[in-house]
Amino acid sequence: MTTPLQMSAPETGGRRALTLAIMALVFTLMLPAAGLALSVFGIIIAIRDLRSLQRGRQRVGMATSALVISSIAFLLGAGTTAVQLYFSAEISAYTECRKGAGTVEAQQECSDQFKHAFEQKLGVPWPAGIPAPA
Repeated sequence: MTTPLQMSAPETGGRRALTLAIMALVFTLMLPAAGLALSVFGIIIAIRDLRSLQRGRQRVGMATSALVISSIAFLLGAGTTAVQLYFSAEISAYTECRKGAGTVEAQQECSDQFKHAFEQKLGVPWPAGIPAPA
């Protein structure tokens, strides 16, 4: 039986950090909480790779890109998760309303209720250019 090939950061050049950063960005767009967790790991791996690449006097381009992409994914994930948590009651009520809505009019009523709850929570009217969820 053979052991797997172990490669250090200077040999990989930051590829694993960049791969993790791209995965974090994709997951942030689909599942913000999962993307948030992956972005934290991406930042940690990118910093470790940056340090070892700088010690080995190697190119740090991929590790730097991974750090930037992971940071962007972290900010997007944190913002999206915060918005979801802040509006969790309104989103839950909208989801339950939509489950029971059998007609187009009932679905429109659910959207109107969500808009009204949003306006009450924030204290500002629904933006005119943004359509209500349907």
